[in-house]
Amino acid sequence: MKRSLLFVVSGLIILSMLLAACGPQATPVSPAETEAPPTETAAPPPAEPIKIGSSLPITGGFAINGQKHRDGYQLCVDLINEKGGLLGRGVELITSDNQSDADTAIAQTERMINVDKVDLIFGTFSSALTFPMTSITEQAKMVHPIPAGAALRIYSRGYKYIFYFQQNAAEYVGATPVEMITNLVSPDEQPKTAAVVHADDFFANAIATGLMGGEVTVQGLDNPVEISSALDAAGIEVVFSQQWPESGFSDWINLANSLKAANADLVMGLTASPDETIQLVRAMQTVGYQPKGVYLSQGTQEEFKEGVGDAVNGIMIHSAWHPNVDFVGELSGEPFSNSDFIAAFQAKFNRMPDEDEAIPFSLCMGMEQAVRGVGSTGNDAIREWLASRSADSPVRTILGEYYWDERGLPINRPFLMTQWQDGELKFVYPVGQFPGTSDLLWPKPEW
Repeated sequence: MKRSLLFVVSGLIILSMLLAACGPQATPVSPAETEAPPTETAAPPPAEPIKIGSSLPITGGFAINGQKHRDGYQLCVDLINEKGGLLGRGVELITSDNQSDADTAIAQTERMINVDKVDLIFGTFSSALTFPMTSITEQAKMVHPIPAGAALRIYSRGYKYIFYFQQNAAEYVGATPVEMITNLVSPDEQPKTAAVVHADDFFANAIATGLMGGEVTVQGLDNPVEISSALDAAGIEVVFSQQWPESGFSDWINLANSLKAANADLVMGLTASPDETIQLVRAMQTVGYQPKGVYLSQGTQEEFKEGVGDAVNGIMIHSAWHPNVDFVGELSGEPFSNSDFIAAFQAKFNRMPDEDEAIPFSLCMGMEQAVRGVGSTGNDAIREWLASRSADSPVRTILGEYYWDERGLPINRPFLMTQWQDGELKFVYPVGQFPGTSDLLWPKPEW
């Protein structure tokens, strides 16, 4: 009986083992494996940078100014990126060398718009390049902020997308040095005669028109703009005037001898390039012509001082910027003063800036405010935002406050006057508005 029971139990055990072997196998699991594996979220791709295109004269006749404009733009872009970019995106500056040639500038601007697909365009140096380029950007309905294109012809075509980031059109530049001389020079020392010599250039011709009077004609417009003579209004007689070719002029000594023969009290030399003002001063020095005063439309650059040496002293130049005029603007939503600009520029380039770097930097500040103001890079929205600026709600830059008339010219923006004195560019006019104004040196020292 016991043996039979043992056989039964043993059989049951063997049967259960066989069934277990034939069934699904259970695998021991650790507690960690009972949880669902974590799902990795792919990082979003980095936002495309805001692309800014600018065709600049890095070489050629306007190279000094063009290189400085590039540096001013780049410093501004670098500072924006250091603050986290714009609209949550980095900012990229794309520049091309137009070699001071208008056809090249046009082709590069078209490529930037149609091929590079830039979000924004920043303007170039010189009216001669700006005039045709603005036709391209206007057709594309892209805002064209202009740092250095002052000829009134640019602003007389009814364009809606252009905004000038200096004081006023070139035809009104000459009124400032004439006003300064009238106000600061004693009546018995004021000049009675003037000589006006200038390049056949958009900018230079425009200043000459303002000094001597004339008409500004624009193709497609029936009524020319009449400009009265700033020199006539001051009782200064023009006894000599001459225009030289836009490029290739080398007869500086004959020009200086003609100036000497005319013996005007005041020489007004008008060019778009400091290279030409260097040649003009050297020629007058060579022939021994000693006018009481010399005003030039280019010459605030350190390169000009180096080019003419001690003859620089007493020369007067209008300017949009001076280190002593400490306007406070806005960059990346924070106050940013002219002093801040100078410190940042010196840290990056190890030299002092001049107006050809400050002007494009100021333009970049204004465009950064516009993009933040509308929350996008849409050019139509930016255009409306800039056009709606006013005295109560201006663009704020290191050159001061900006708002514009319907032509794109700034309102209530007087020029500054500077003069080289003992090798330093001094701020001399207007008097009493800013600290650090120096007395006007008149007559100028002999060279």
